[in-house]
Amino acid sequence: MKELMQRSDGPAIRDSIILYSVMIALAGMAIVLWPSWWSVPFLLAYAVCYGSASDSRWHECGHGTAFKTGWMNDVVYHIASFMVVRNPYVWRWSHARHHTDTYIVGRDPEIAIMRPPQLLMVLLNFFGLPAVINDWGRMLAYSFTGKVGSEEATFIPQSEQPKVIFAARIWTLIYAATFAIAFYFGTILPFLLIGLPRLYGGWQHVMVGLLQHGGLADNVIDHRLNSRTVIMGPVNRFLYWNMNYHLEHHMFPMVPYYKLPQLHELIKNDLPTPTQGVIAAYREMWPVLKKQLLNEEVFLKRELPPTARPYREDFHQSALGSTIAAQ
Repeated sequence: MKELMQRSDGPAIRDSIILYSVMIALAGMAIVLWPSWWSVPFLLAYAVCYGSASDSRWHECGHGTAFKTGWMNDVVYHIASFMVVRNPYVWRWSHARHHTDTYIVGRDPEIAIMRPPQLLMVLLNFFGLPAVINDWGRMLAYSFTGKVGSEEATFIPQSEQPKVIFAARIWTLIYAATFAIAFYFGTILPFLLIGLPRLYGGWQHVMVGLLQHGGLADNVIDHRLNSRTVIMGPVNRFLYWNMNYHLEHHMFPMVPYYKLPQLHELIKNDLPTPTQGVIAAYREMWPVLKKQLLNEEVFLKRELPPTARPYREDFHQSALGSTIAAQ
């Protein structure tokens, strides 16, 4: 584990150069070809890098594991936070609770599919709705009121709350400048490059993100039962920064993304069989979600291999009782 947790700047620098170089090239082609319809493919590809790949960069750099050098994690984390419209200070603390109380109802603020599932909301999230509009609203609320909401105050230390306000005001200025440029030149293009790509390019990260925990057990503390690993192709893995190895990530969150395949090979005899591909994962998850519409107690029980350490029901009940008492 000590070897696996050793971080290096090299892989993340390489991947960041590739991603941002591709984004600059795609944006440049879109600008040159605008307003021709030939600009559309470049805008769509750019938007996936902006609205989807930024989600995994936000995630890994938020953990501080992508780069060995701290300030590099912070720079990419703040850029990615802006692109996915997640206040960098609010979500750092929110995500910490997600890892502490993964899919514990009432504690985990990042449960993507509640029971019974609201399928319309799930569908709207493929277009960034309503989550992003809500986050834009919070951005403006933080900026103009100078206060965080009562919910956020329960998990954000008071010393960090001024940073929430400062980041929101910087973002508001960036969007105001984008609006001014669009108004001055009489074109929507600036918004197609800043802001709106989160709406029309976030579908890929929603597609793979729903598979992290969807249809699996909630209110259990064994990550093998509430998290899913999906074997994906190289393009999805690059965009997702290996978060398809999501079970391994939850078990050992300090292992960098580029070592998760190695971690998987080392511990796979203790884990459920990974799902082979995105389509297979949806075929596995979708029937469970449909059944949950009628019976929210339904879930997919992950089968552990004979070589795995058994599920500790007694330990789970004791820990869950402590969690409920803490509420």
